Amino acid sequence: MRIDLHAHSTASDGTETPAELVLGAAAAGLDVVALTDHDTVGGYAEAIAAAPRGLTVVPGMELSCRLDGIGMHLLAYLFDPEEPALARERELVRDDRTPRAQAMIDKLRALGVDVTWEQVSRIAAGGSVGRPHIATALVELGVVPTVSDAFTPDWLADGGRAYAEKHELDPFDAIRLVKAAGGVTVLAHPAAVKRGRCVPEAAIADLAAAGLDGIEVDHMDHDADTRSRLRALAGELDLLVTGSSDYHGSRKTCRLGDYTTDPEVYGEITRRATGAFPVPGTGGAAGA
Repeated sequence: MRIDLHAHSTASDGTETPAELVLGAAAAGLDVVALTDHDTVGGYAEAIAAAPRGLTVVPGMELSCRLDGIGMHLLAYLFDPEEPALARERELVRDDRTPRAQAMIDKLRALGVDVTWEQVSRIAAGGSVGRPHIATALVELGVVPTVSDAFTPDWLADGGRAYAEKHELDPFDAIRLVKAAGGVTVLAHPAAVKRGRCVPEAAIADLAAAGLDGIEVDHMDHDADTRSRLRALAGELDLLVTGSSDYHGSRKTCRLGDYTTDPEVYGEITRRATGAFPVPGTGGAAGA
């Protein structure tokens, strides 16, 4: 089995609709793909309806968190999307994205960049607005050559000149909420240093003691030495090890299935979850 547990659609900051994403996953030879849009479950229905036979969709989400001033992301899988406490926090994070984006646009304009809310809104195309949409606007304006080049201290990185904070969850609270909703939690790209500061390994140990299920080890932002170190840490802390593409469509260079999760780990995730279940494709919009 080929299993990719981290992918984004236009429901947040990907460039493909949920339907296009699942069809692309099947075309890429995947057996399982997780839809993990940022702070939203808005793409679930479309992805499940369009999933072709032979592909299983794992409902998930990537929650925005912050610990001691360091931004971090928590992947949540197979939780009950209707559970009230988690839904309420998810909506708080999501709803704060628009004023935060507007604040970053104001900062960019003060720096002489002719970016507008209308441009960013067009790029987001109804999705949950995030920094990648603003980064894409900077690429369109010729300010930076690629989306990744916008995530620097000069522009949109944490603490950068155009950075603005948003409502983010304490990761310990996030783990508690996801578990109460029957879900499973995995710390996304925990050592992606080129994105900014990362939480120390001691903090990961504390999160593991609080119920964190796993860490995303095999990821495009981790080099071979980092993956080896994280794999050893996971062993010490009895954490599951996942691998994923973190696919965003054309917004990033990674492809679906570039990194994958071991089937035994996937099986353990599904065994631990009680809030929802993976959904086998039924033919969907693709027919057969």
